Amino acid sequence: MRSPTPENATRPGKRDSALASLAELNRRFPQSRWAKDAKALDIEVRQSSGQQLHPEAQGDDELRLLAIQGLMNSDPERALPLLKKVLEGPGSRRVKDRALFVLAQNGSPAARQALGEIARGQNNPELQRKAVQYLGLFGGEESRKTLEEVYASTADAQLKRAILRSFMLSGDHARLFAAAKSEKEEEVRREAIRQLGLVHGLNELQQLYQSESSPALRRELLQAFFLAGDATKLVEVAQNEKDSELRRTAIRNLGLIHSDDSGKALQAIYSKETDRVLKAEVLNAYFLQGNATALVAIARSEKDPELRKATVQKLSLMHSKEATDYLMELLNK
Repeated sequence: MRSPTPENATRPGKRDSALASLAELNRRFPQSRWAKDAKALDIEVRQSSGQQLHPEAQGDDELRLLAIQGLMNSDPERALPLLKKVLEGPGSRRVKDRALFVLAQNGSPAARQALGEIARGQNNPELQRKAVQYLGLFGGEESRKTLEEVYASTADAQLKRAILRSFMLSGDHARLFAAAKSEKEEEVRREAIRQLGLVHGLNELQQLYQSESSPALRRELLQAFFLAGDATKLVEVAQNEKDSELRRTAIRNLGLIHSDDSGKALQAIYSKETDRVLKAEVLNAYFLQGNATALVAIARSEKDPELRKATVQKLSLMHSKEATDYLMELLNK
């Protein structure tokens, strides 16, 4: 028997025959592995034709949720308590995740309030973190205020990191900046800094770098500048920073930015630098860029035998015509 599709089933004259076919399928093959799909399709057909269903009458959690989803579109006030009942009940994690998604997609104040209540609750940490994520994805300023309140009231570092990621999803520079400045837990601060990089919060990152004294957090800030694609700050640190480890981090990150500007900056750093360790880091950066042109130029001009050897070694690992031509040139001398 060919199963009807929802599209065909909702055409005039097709709905009744589709429902009859589904009923016959369920009657003849109640134990079939397709039985649940047939019931789900029956619900879709009835909802698409405007029929009012009773989700509470569905015996299966997934079918009940499908009926609730349709009811949310036509009668959200009636559907919302049923949806909350699914979320609070003994159903599977999969069903609850889907129920939470249905709730998050509904933009009504009541749905937002219900989602906020789950984000504040602690009875189900996994569902709580999912609610936090959805508030960032689907919510507005009120949802972000809710997230701010949850952040201020919890000591759970994992939940705080989830909230920071939600602030990133909603592009909330101000709250990420506040967390990066005032958070006491270093790992959570690092998360706030990373998320600022992902939202291109360059002004905020610049302020944090100027005021921060911890080398570990300054390295995290340099990573954030890389995530934001800001070569300018990395060049400044690579050239002027007193801490050699921070300079190395900046140089390494410049190598991860594939642009003419970063290549020129590395060239300027190499030509002025006297520290062999930092010059070697520039070679690594060129290698990360796949910049055979710059490495061949250094191999031709470098007087330090150790640095020249390191340069040729990197060229030997690169699959580029320019690198191969230079290596052949060396062999033919």
